[in-house]
Amino acid sequence: MNSLTPFPGKSGPDQVVAFHRTELGPIMQLYGRMVAAGEWRDYGISTLRDVAVFSVFRRTAENPLYRIEKRPKLRQKQGEYAVFGMEGQVLKRGHDLGTVLRVLERKLIRPVD
Repeated sequence: MNSLTPFPGKSGPDQVVAFHRTELGPIMQLYGRMVAAGEWRDYGISTLRDVAVFSVFRRTAENPLYRIEKRPKLRQKQGEYAVFGMEGQVLKRGHDLGTVLRVLERKLIRPVD
């Protein structure tokens, strides 16, 4: 029996949801801008059976500030992408990853004192 994790594109009972390279590109661009702004410091990626999660941290040993989730089962309903806040509230949900990530890009825009 093979104990290796199957590729995300394969179908079967042990299928794992993961972010594709085209999805990680915009996420990592946003992450880089937020790190440069001093807002974020670390991230973690989890790939599970029903969901892939990109978690963002201000410090390494904290709870995540934000979670970007991909749930393919919700593709036909409310959209497979969602951004959750620290308290678990849904900040944005939708079918297009770029649109969903805009809720976090607004955090970069602050008034100048």
